[in-house]
Amino acid sequence: MRYVDPEEDQMGRDHVGWDPNMCDEALFRANRGCWVLGERAEREQYALLSFEGKVRQAIEIGRLAPVAGGRKAIEGRFLKKGDEVYDAYVGEDQPVSPSRNPIAYFDSPHGARTCGCDCGAPVTRGWFLIGHDQKALHDRVSKVGTVRDFVNWFDSTYVEPASE
Repeated sequence: MRYVDPEEDQMGRDHVGWDPNMCDEALFRANRGCWVLGERAEREQYALLSFEGKVRQAIEIGRLAPVAGGRKAIEGRFLKKGDEVYDAYVGEDQPVSPSRNPIAYFDSPHGARTCGCDCGAPVTRGWFLIGHDQKALHDRVSKVGTVRDFVNWFDSTYVEPASE
């Protein structure tokens, strides 16, 4: 565990890292952000926090929230024993390959979701099977009519979100 200045930390934390005496909530608060996460991270469902080559916590990602400095923080819930992803990765017998980059991505059969186009196929990364995002989009366009009908409908109903 490393102490940081809350005045300088983008999230006002006073410590980051891992300590064997930390409870799950403290570990989550200390390590859920501030990460440089690109578009690929937006398709992920889970994050694994590791220290000294072992996964220490699994998190189900609710969303990635922007924080100062162009970084992001994970909002979600930490998993516990009995959750499929936790049981598969957290613990002494689940080593993690060392990496220079603290962010790594890999395919996993655990925690698969159903494809967003409603085809029923399992998806382990992202929201759709390859090409199925287009199928979902065109299926919905056809419910309105032509592409032009859809664009007109969208333009007449969409309200731009207020700037923060």
